[in-house]
Amino acid sequence: MRLKVTRLRRAIKRELTIQFGNEQLTSYGGLELLRRYFQLIGLSARIRRALGKHAGGDYGSTHLLLLVIGLLVVGARRLGHLRYLAHDSLFARFCGLARVPSDRTIVNWLKQFTQTSLHALMRLNSELLYAQIAKLALRRLTIDLDGTVIRTGGKVAWAARGFNPHHRKHPSYYPLLAHLAQTGHILKLKNRPGNVHDSKGAERFVRELIGEMRAALGRRLTLEFRMDAAFFQQKLLKLFTRLGCFYAVKVPFSNWTGVKALVAAQSRWTAIAADLDCFETQLALAVWGLELRVVVYRKRVHHPSPKNYQLDLFSPDDGYFEYSAVATNLTLTPQAVWSFAAGRGAQEKTFAELKGEFALDVVPTNHYAANSAWLQLSILAHNLMRSFQLHSTLALPKPRSPKRTYSYRIASMKTLRFLFINRAARLTRISGRKTLRFSANSATEGLYDRIAHRLAA
Repeated sequence: MRLKVTRLRRAIKRELTIQFGNEQLTSYGGLELLRRYFQLIGLSARIRRALGKHAGGDYGSTHLLLLVIGLLVVGARRLGHLRYLAHDSLFARFCGLARVPSDRTIVNWLKQFTQTSLHALMRLNSELLYAQIAKLALRRLTIDLDGTVIRTGGKVAWAARGFNPHHRKHPSYYPLLAHLAQTGHILKLKNRPGNVHDSKGAERFVRELIGEMRAALGRRLTLEFRMDAAFFQQKLLKLFTRLGCFYAVKVPFSNWTGVKALVAAQSRWTAIAADLDCFETQLALAVWGLELRVVVYRKRVHHPSPKNYQLDLFSPDDGYFEYSAVATNLTLTPQAVWSFAAGRGAQEKTFAELKGEFALDVVPTNHYAANSAWLQLSILAHNLMRSFQLHSTLALPKPRSPKRTYSYRIASMKTLRFLFINRAARLTRISGRKTLRFSANSATEGLYDRIAHRLAA
């Protein structure tokens, strides 16, 4: 039926009067579904067991931790944003509070964290994450190791100037993260000053991670690690060999490795793609007492290589090449090793979401332990949202990829907020029972019913 044009338009004759009253309204109706999921996994009880002795004042650590998670989930990036959520009835219900505390209360709570309570918070994250991995019944775990720069203020404790190509004079933290490629979870995070080398403390970090995973998931699970050239370290390589883990790590083109001389002397290359050649060799590192399988690649590009270590020696007259070398103990073909090593780049998407949507790059205080606790809470919120998608069937399985990246189609946090979290609703009482009432929308209703049914199953 064709409608009249006059029925498509509305005349606006005057400005609406703006008033504020004590209404039982919320802008975050999806928090109710998230609260049901947290109840299903027993999150509050797990928090009490983990942080039982950590002071939380009159509010209690359980409620304050849920408050910070809720703050990050709805999209706030500063503790000061709490004042805009203070009278949201559903947000207070999500935290289990009748009154939302001020941002100063949260800062004081964060500053009470010690190394003991920080490790308890890390164990809480690991406990939840390993339970989710066990449900997925994954046969192998692909773990990406890398650091990421977090800029801080000049008076922040333990912050230092380090390698930050975009902000060279800014102090920073440089946390080390272990990223699970199949789901995008963060397995472990260790905060560090910004002036340390990428691999500083990596050997102990990896050893503890492997021990925790095998204790929780069993020793039969295959573990494989991917790293850039900064992690090409003697202790790490020997650790992987000793513990029976697979690895693929970029080899630096430093003179001491001998890779540059091997490339210069190589006359025969094997084509594995239209613009990609390779050769394989056994690299003997006498100073480390190791002999490594190394695959060297050259990729044709149509511009001079920006990498300073690739000298004119590596630029033939018929074009330009970019070179890379990967040391691995995987029994894969050179083409498969290339795809596997390239899959490491998927973690950058997760890091971007952590910083942009979960405030990982926010430094709430000048206190080191408080800031470290904030980082752990950020990855805890991120991991819970990933697990929520996997449990509620919002994440669908993907076809297997030679890059061994995501095994599921994971929606971004920005998408989740639009779809079901940031939905306006009214808390009302119908037939004597409290009800969360939304505006009629068939798409939203279908999504909420599907998630609620899955959580009740």
